[in-house]
Amino acid sequence: MRKADASAATMKAWVCGPYGPPETLQLVDVPMPSPPGAGEVLVRIHAASVSSGDARVRALRMPPGLGFVGRLALGFRRPRRAILGTEFSGTVAAVGNEVAGFSPGDAVFGFPGAQVGCHAEYRIMPANGRIARKPEGLSFAEAAALCFGGSTAMHFLRKADLKPGERVLVIGASGAVGSALARLAVLGGARVTGIASGRNADFVRSLGVEGYADYTEGDLFAGSRDWDIIADAVGATTFADARGALAEGGRFLAIAGGVTDMFSRKSGGRRLVGGPAEERVEDIPALAELAASGDFRPHVERVYEFTQMREAHAHVDTGRKRGAVVVAIVPEGDETGPG
Repeated sequence: MRKADASAATMKAWVCGPYGPPETLQLVDVPMPSPPGAGEVLVRIHAASVSSGDARVRALRMPPGLGFVGRLALGFRRPRRAILGTEFSGTVAAVGNEVAGFSPGDAVFGFPGAQVGCHAEYRIMPANGRIARKPEGLSFAEAAALCFGGSTAMHFLRKADLKPGERVLVIGASGAVGSALARLAVLGGARVTGIASGRNADFVRSLGVEGYADYTEGDLFAGSRDWDIIADAVGATTFADARGALAEGGRFLAIAGGVTDMFSRKSGGRRLVGGPAEERVEDIPALAELAASGDFRPHVERVYEFTQMREAHAHVDTGRKRGAVVVAIVPEGDETGPG
């Protein structure tokens, strides 16, 4: 094994207790990961996002009708995977045998996704998994926010079979997923309108959309009844309510859908696209390429210190974040880091 110094017996990590408010989170010492085995990389995490998914798991805030299913999947009283965090950026601390693509000191970002574990100082990742070199020009905070929104948006646009020229409405276009979906749809040649609150108008327009509407001022469907795709990133509506605003052959993307959407059927050629987003290895280098070219850059609204994890969760709980919220485990530019 080729490695840097990562000899500390313990590391700091935020552990989630019983489901509840941010106060259920505790900063504790936990065992360091074992040295990386064959094909594995040990990453010293510099930054990690606090996503809407993290906040939902912490509070067991599931879509309507899915509370019991959530407990079955995640744990009945508390998350089985107590260290949350779906995405990170950092530097390679050590590599196992049979790793050719990474070396100690490389700047990387990654997406364990449902495997979580990023709200800690170190994490093991498979070298051939959802990890890639950090694009030059992106800060560690930005790189830590690249995957959750980006990969979710990629999944739903693939499932919807987006075509150039189609009219796309994104409800919740100012969040991490909604803003990524709006931007990637624009890059795919779609004519995009974003729905958000008035304070986020300039941000949503900066994504390249051709239309914007304030959800507090009128029709959630922006007064139109011929959308090819309606993407609901925040669970603001249902397929039953949205299908009348879809064109023939239109698709409703239930990104945060509940039980009602799960049992919805096609309606006059209109269909629902729902379910959890797949986590594909190939999406990570694709996002890195888009970021390196400048075509897609995640927006980080706030960066909290690692000790402020509860405050970061509380901000996400408001439902009013713009883009991503990140915690900095290693301050930007600090090469000493934890341990």
